[in-house]
Amino acid sequence: MIPVQGYEGRKVAVLGLGRSGLATARALDAGGAVPCLWDDSPEARDKAEAAGMVLTDLTRADAWDGVAALILSPGIPHLYPEPNRLVARAMAAGVPVDNDIGLFFRSWAVPGWDEMDQTPKVIAVTGSNGKSTTTALVHHILQVAGRPTQMAGNIGRGVLDIDPAQDGEVVVLELSSYQTELARALTPDIAVFTNLSPDHLDRHAGLGGYFAAKRRLFSEGGPDRAIVGIDEAEGRFLANQMSEGAADDRVIRISSGQKPDGPGWSVFARKGFLAEWRKGRQIASIDLRPMTGLPGAHNHQNAAAAYAAVRVLGIAPKVIEDALASFAGLPHRSQLVAEAGGVRYVNDSKATNVDSAAKALQAFDRIRWIAGGLGKDGGIAALKPYLKSVVKAYLIGHSARDFALELGDTPHEICETMDRAVARAAAEAEPGDVVLLAPAAASFDQYPNFEKRGEDFAARVASLLNA
Repeated sequence: MIPVQGYEGRKVAVLGLGRSGLATARALDAGGAVPCLWDDSPEARDKAEAAGMVLTDLTRADAWDGVAALILSPGIPHLYPEPNRLVARAMAAGVPVDNDIGLFFRSWAVPGWDEMDQTPKVIAVTGSNGKSTTTALVHHILQVAGRPTQMAGNIGRGVLDIDPAQDGEVVVLELSSYQTELARALTPDIAVFTNLSPDHLDRHAGLGGYFAAKRRLFSEGGPDRAIVGIDEAEGRFLANQMSEGAADDRVIRISSGQKPDGPGWSVFARKGFLAEWRKGRQIASIDLRPMTGLPGAHNHQNAAAAYAAVRVLGIAPKVIEDALASFAGLPHRSQLVAEAGGVRYVNDSKATNVDSAAKALQAFDRIRWIAGGLGKDGGIAALKPYLKSVVKAYLIGHSARDFALELGDTPHEICETMDRAVARAAAEAEPGDVVLLAPAAASFDQYPNFEKRGEDFAARVASLLNA
């Protein structure tokens, strides 16, 4: 773990005792702080006590006496739609509010680094879609290249749960808007912005607040290199803000579908090929089409972002190409779970919003689409331009009937359950078809999270094919 620096002998409150909260408690204790732990959920408190943690009832007014900071778990609101009552109490008392990401950046560097040949580095990845795949892909490329590396944050381990740095190590962090918005220290060496689409708008009081939360990763920390997706206006604005001129190669512009203008450093994917350009000439090119772990234009954008990040570290294009070819993809993100009779079954349960579902629908030609769940504001009307490849939709969950009303002439069937949707799609599928789970909705009507939804899809497919 990473012992937290700067709070020796001082009381630090921790609110929220999930994965990151428990890791934070242990790291504070290792650094000599006095953690005061609480969770609004009785079940979470019981679990923490069963793990040997000592709780402090932060609902009591006297519990805040002498508290030096409040460390907040990502899911707890601190501003919009309204602050958690204990966060409001801390702010009223003048207690600084931070999170584990802020603690990590203030505690990661230690005096022993002076004796290392290569100073450890941090690559931090944020964005609306693709950040998990990009993070895992960077980590995979580093492993293939033989570089010591750890992956943490919104994927894998909590940031304070990782091991202290080795010589030349690269830590790759996936950071959500919840994490970047609150962290009091954000100092990555390389920062990556994949893209932006509307999400979590209630938590950030609109799209502008959501983008501002992402932008803090760049504006607060001043990374040595900024890798910015420019396929949306917000990305183009961010790249412009970070750059001192057209040829400033501290900013690497990435794109899916277009070649960025200007003489600067860019990496883009178009028609299945990734290209790196610098100072007006092409440096390298990679054919992404045979790479089964990276299907579709959205994954090609992820590949461009990961490629740029590791090129900054000096990894050769051929090594990157070999690593891209061996990347198996992440569970629940365009994951091929089975193939039988010329039909592919693809699990993209992580496609919980319209934008990510649109990217999935563009990745394949003949789709039998399983969609639905707990729909979000706006429904799926924005998916109309991407329905041409849908042979038929099989609708599940709370929003099945609402989705049906928005599908227009697209053939569809209300199945309600995953079991029936998989069975019907498989029965009607023909060679060349793809049975695609890309729900365009949250999972919480039928499943505790998108992972369980994806696991159910994969299990239903396996059961059907093995019957």
